[in-house]
Formats: sequence, C-alpha cells, structure tokens
Amino acid sequence: MPTENIKRCAWCGTDELYTKYHDEEWGKEVHDDKTLFEFLVLESAQAGLSWITILRRRENYRKAFADFDVEKVAAFTPEDAERLMQDAGIIRNRLKIKTTITNAQLFIGIQKEFGSFYKYLYSFMPDEKPLINHGNRLPASTPISDAIAKDMKKRGFKFFGTTICYAYMQAVGMVNDHVDGCSFK
Repeated sequence: MPTENIKRCAWCGTDELYTKYHDEEWGKEVHDDKTLFEFLVLESAQAGLSWITILRRRENYRKAFADFDVEKVAAFTPEDAERLMQDAGIIRNRLKIKTTITNAQLFIGIQKEFGSFYKYLYSFMPDEKPLINHGNRLPASTPISDAIAKDMKKRGFKFFGTTICYAYMQAVGMVNDHVDGCSFK
C-alpha cells in the first residue's frame, strides 16, 4: 500500500515507534501466552504513565524480565526485585516490580486452571471471539473489561483495573478499535 494512501488512528501520531506499533501489533489477535504475558507486564507498568513511555522501554523490559518468560519471572527473588530497582531502563517502581513477579505467579495459576491464559481471557468474550468495534469514539472500559479486571483482582492481580484491562484487550486484539477509515481496521 503506497504510504500516501495510509490512514491511521489519530492516537498514534507520527512517532515512528508508535506508528509501527499501531500498524503491526495494536488490535491484532494474539493467541500465545508468552505475548499475552508480555503485554500484561507492559500494560501493568504503564499504569499512570503514557503508553509511549513504556513502548520506548520495551526492549529494556524484555531484558529485565527474562524475555517475558513467565516461569522465570515467577521465580524471581527479593534480590531480583532489588536488582531491577537499579535498572534505569525500566520504570523503577518497587510496587510495580513486585507486582510483576506476583502477577507472573498468578498467570501460571490461571494457565493451570484453564489450560492457557488465552482460554481464560476468551471465556469472557461473546462466543469466545474477538470484537470489532465501529465508530470513532473509543471507550476507556467496557462491561467485559470490568468483568475481567474484577475477576483478576479477586485472584490477586494488581495494576490491572478496568481501564488498563481495556487497553490490554485493544493491544492483544481481543477488541479491534481501529477507527473507521483506518487502513489497519
């Protein structure tokens, strides 16, 4: 597609990293638990910050959190948490770092209970399928993100309220919220 004919959602602006993320990842359905865990880590880290802040540090998060290997992260020790507090490449928030380790342990528990984190997430979706939304107004949350966030909170997850949950759902393609007219709808 010639670049002059490409239309994008306005939120990604013109930043090269942001447009690449928009064009290649955002709204595309993710099936594998490794990538679902990666986005859980990144979206939780993003709480209270802009997504571009985390996107620019994504490779640092990959290195810091064992290439998003959930088993390895779940086994991190208090010493690992202290090491991460010294890592200038990630957001050095003690609670978010500790939460990432705990969330990894909880993620594994869900995998054992449901067979995969993917199956768990899609158990909340109508007909266990992603949704394609139409229009140009994106919600900050929905009844589905409310239900997932509430269930995850009950299970012990932190930094994953309904707004973060909905952003996660958009990122991993549970919902396709590309605006009407976007070349990537």
